[in-house]
Amino acid sequence: MLRNAKQTVRSSSIDRKWYFVVLVTAAIAISYFDRQTLPVAISAIQRTIPLNNQQFSWLQFAFLIPYALLYAAGGRMLDIVGTRRGFILIMVWWSVACALHGLAMNFGFLLGARCLLGMGEGGAFPAATRVVAEWIPLHQRSTAMGIINAGTAVGSVLAPPLIGIILLTLGWRMVFFAAGAVGFAWVIWWSVSYRGNNEASIATLDARTIAQQLSFADVLSMRKVQVLVFAKFMSDSAWYFYLFWLPKYLYDVRGFDVKHVSYYAWIPYAASGVGSFLGGWLSSSLLRRGHSLDFSRKFVLGLSAVFMPVVMLVPHVPVGWALMLFSIAFFCQQSWSGLIMTLPADIFPLSAVGSVAGLVGFGGAIGGAVLALLPVSCWDMVLDTERCFLSLEPFTLLGFSPFCFWKARYPP
Repeated sequence: MLRNAKQTVRSSSIDRKWYFVVLVTAAIAISYFDRQTLPVAISAIQRTIPLNNQQFSWLQFAFLIPYALLYAAGGRMLDIVGTRRGFILIMVWWSVACALHGLAMNFGFLLGARCLLGMGEGGAFPAATRVVAEWIPLHQRSTAMGIINAGTAVGSVLAPPLIGIILLTLGWRMVFFAAGAVGFAWVIWWSVSYRGNNEASIATLDARTIAQQLSFADVLSMRKVQVLVFAKFMSDSAWYFYLFWLPKYLYDVRGFDVKHVSYYAWIPYAASGVGSFLGGWLSSSLLRRGHSLDFSRKFVLGLSAVFMPVVMLVPHVPVGWALMLFSIAFFCQQSWSGLIMTLPADIFPLSAVGSVAGLVGFGGAIGGAVLALLPVSCWDMVLDTERCFLSLEPFTLLGFSPFCFWKARYPP
């Protein structure tokens, strides 16, 4: 009877931890849906608010800079106030910011709303990483993070068709109001469902106190943190380029209209979700088969980095093949990204996971922001999109290169 009781408790704990993974995956899906509202709806918005490519680039820049800053600050805040309360604050903020887009009457208002959205969404992945660190054992973390990272694909896949339907029936302003409402519904779900893992808190003594004692300078001085920030900076430079500019590329260069974008633009994002899950699964599988954590993470990271440059061929092939090449690159990118965001939970104590994950994400967002204006030269100066694709794709290989010489090993 006692054995049955213990099995019941253990089963309940297993069910609960994966329920929380699903809960966080939904939040990440909402995050990526919200950030895709503007790129997918841009054609309709331009009929009300004239926007050139330079202004569109500034809108992405206005999102990414505060996103980067609050990625780092949000991770720090989560280490201090805790995962549950911090995630509530984050989601409420970005849901309000998303809804504000629907009130825009000019470029300046859109710019401000985009800035606020970036501020709110910056804390999403540090919060997700903390949930993984709190609830998921080491040998399952890459799988859990792969599932959570697949939420980026869920949101991005749903964005083109759902936004297209709303655009054709209710207009572009309702796109933002509906997206904001979904965020508030998630806040209610999270508030009544999530509880921290007391065992994790005890195991880390007092995570909040330790986090307050650990300064940003202490974290930044760690070589492992520097390697992770550099890797994310390089890989996400390309990722944010494609994330924000793919719909507009299909509109302007391939001649798509709203219906065609709704029909086809989701395909590469769906591939990214599959890559996110399979990358995490493969790494966990290698770990279960007896390989070291060092090998299990690095092998899949390297495999992902090697195949991403296929997207350089996009300007030279018909649109169907171009979508396939985008899909391969998106698959590998999100396989890579999920593992990079797993590493803070692998390496660092819970008291520092939010801060480290925030700094890693900061590096990625800054990489995207630095190159946010690059597409303007590709479109407005007619230098050909080939320049953009050729210049960005080696970045992930460069991001992986420090791992080849990283002699430090993960804790057992």
